[in-house]
Amino acid sequence: MNASLIASRQGLRLLQGGVALLLLTSLFGFAIPQVAAPLLGLAAHKLAGLESVLLIGLGLAWPRLNLNAVALRMAFWLFVYGAFAILMAYLLAAIWGAGNEIMPLGAGAAHGNAFQEGTIRFVAYSSGPTGLISFALILWGLLGAKP
Repeated sequence: MNASLIASRQGLRLLQGGVALLLLTSLFGFAIPQVAAPLLGLAAHKLAGLESVLLIGLGLAWPRLNLNAVALRMAFWLFVYGAFAILMAYLLAAIWGAGNEIMPLGAGAAHGNAFQEGTIRFVAYSSGPTGLISFALILWGLLGAKP
């Protein structure tokens, strides 16, 4: 498949995902007082708002990336995973009332069992390398973009 067509489709998917995430985060705002760790719920709410705007912005820029089809797919899926993995870590921490080991400022005294803390740690740490690689690929694609 043509790289230009792939980039166009992926850009549309990022736009759709950004608007959907904006809707979900707006609805999640009503649930913040009900989660076990409301401060982490607020942090997840803010993070989702930031990520929704990032998804929309990258969705608009995505078709301009000058990358081959393989690099486009890698950048897209690594970015999507990285963005949603860190959000999932915050949501799990808020719902479980856990996360003190990895997010001490946000979690405060909220400490879960070993499984919960380990799951949150694994999901949060796995988002870092994937996000960095995707941003490097995106920057590479933008540096080669035609004006």
